[in-house]
Formats: sequence, structure tokens, C-alpha cells
Amino acid sequence: MAKRGGFPGGGMPGNMANLMKQAQKMQKQMEDATKELEEKEMTASAGGGVVEVTVSGKREVTKIKIDPEAVDPDDVEMLEDLIMAATNEAIRKIDEYSQNTMGKITGGLGGGMGLF
Repeated sequence: MAKRGGFPGGGMPGNMANLMKQAQKMQKQMEDATKELEEKEMTASAGGGVVEVTVSGKREVTKIKIDPEAVDPDDVEMLEDLIMAATNEAIRKIDEYSQNTMGKITGGLGGGMGLF
């Protein structure tokens, strides 16, 4: 006759406690990784290095370096394009680093579950 209710064999409560410990460990690792990510910076360049942009893990531009050779008053659009390209690449690098870091912790559970 099958048992009704409860946890057969008493094994489930132990498994649940173990699962909770793993979840708490994962949460702590994610908090640590998030803090580390916020302090991380990625730099990207454009135009053979005449423009460099640094972006923080918070996705904020923290530094822009422009070689004077890139400044042509008759072609401001080129400089604007170089800054935009370098900024977008630095943001892409931060996003990739973030996904890789969080993916290692979550083991692929990832974004759809609202973990980060």
C-alpha cells in the first residue's frame, strides 16, 4: 500500500536542505561576481587605436582617449563614428564577460529565471 502524504523514506527533507544550501551558495557567488563585475573595466579601440573607450561593469563610460591625429575639424563625423564604435565594442566586452561569469555560477540556469 502506498504511503499518503509526507516524504517517503524520510529522504526528501534532507534533499531539500541540501538544495537550499546549494541555492544559498549560488546566491553568495552571484553577489560576489556582481560586485566584481561592477569594479571591472573593459577598454576597446577604433581606428587603429586612435580612439579608446573604457566602460565599467555598470555599463558607464569611465574614460575616453583620443589621439590628436583623429581630430579633423573638416571630418567630425569620422571622430564621432570612431567613438561610437569603440564604446559599443567596450559594452559588448562587458556584456560577454558578465554572461560568462554568471554562466559559470548558474550552470546555464541563466537569465530567464531572473537570477541576474
